[in-house]
Amino acid sequence: MTQVYLNGARDESNVREYDSLDTSIQELIRAATEARNNAYCPYSNFAVGAALRTTDGSIYTGCNIENGAYAASICAERTAAVKALSEGKREFVACAVVAQQDTGFTTPCGVCRQFLSEFVSNGKDIPLYAARPSSLPLRVLCTSVLQLLPNVFSFQNGSSK
Repeated sequence: MTQVYLNGARDESNVREYDSLDTSIQELIRAATEARNNAYCPYSNFAVGAALRTTDGSIYTGCNIENGAYAASICAERTAAVKALSEGKREFVACAVVAQQDTGFTTPCGVCRQFLSEFVSNGKDIPLYAARPSSLPLRVLCTSVLQLLPNVFSFQNGSSK
């Protein structure tokens, strides 16, 4: 069994079988898996896909896009979020991230965690589902933005949330 760690603590209790998840979550994971196929990752060869669902049910997808000047690269999660934000969507109800690792799950990097935390509104967390595209039976890490980044920075009155 894969060992799963969240914020340094072992946590297999958050891992679920794909087939046991709600069909709307399965749809989100499939969208992230498809988006992963568009990744441009000639330097790392590590393709990532992401999908965000908005409050109106729309799904926005993104993939990682690398650049030789590494700082100019963008992660899949931020690509999906920027697509939604540029179309006026500001409220997200779920996020899926798909990448291939032999062990463990790929969760958003620190920058993406902070970026997504900006859109946790009124204390309503964003559920996050991390999966691998091709390891059957498909297992999914079920977590959330605030579980991954419990002490987010916010510029509300110059202090953290």
